[in-house]
Amino acid sequence: MGVISDTHDNLALARRAGEIFARERVEAVIHLGDYVAPFTLAELLGVVGGKAVFYGVFGNNDGERLGLSRVAGGFGASLLDPPATVSIGGRRLLLLHGFGSPENTVELVDALASSGRWDAVLYGHTHKARVERVGGSLVLNPGDGGGSLEKPSAAILDLESMEARLVSLEG
Repeated sequence: MGVISDTHDNLALARRAGEIFARERVEAVIHLGDYVAPFTLAELLGVVGGKAVFYGVFGNNDGERLGLSRVAGGFGASLLDPPATVSIGGRRLLLLHGFGSPENTVELVDALASSGRWDAVLYGHTHKARVERVGGSLVLNPGDGGGSLEKPSAAILDLESMEARLVSLEG
């Protein structure tokens, strides 16, 4: 499964992530919010649409929700209000963007993961990549998909082993 967040209208990196996900033959793609504009979501879905199931949640910079929802619907993709629980490959995944400051986000994500209700808690917002076990859950932040604050990255999550690896989105 491919996981990305915080693309922030970087079309080239959204396209690159889609190409990596297609090359990896992922069966699902998750975007954890902050596409910003519908054309960024369209760019990503244009590469992976039809090849992978797509789930996304809204982020704090996604003001044009109607436009984003229309683009997603055109590709048969699902955009959800966070936090959202989805089941993929027999795994329960909690998808969210973030809560206020980066520190608050990490604290709340860790509390949710510690509850043991999900196999993995996936989040964005902080732009900081993270792959860690908290309690019995995998905690995954794929990092800065738009490269605005950190080196651009995404993640590949193996749902069988529940192991994730970060992938660079740099050329």
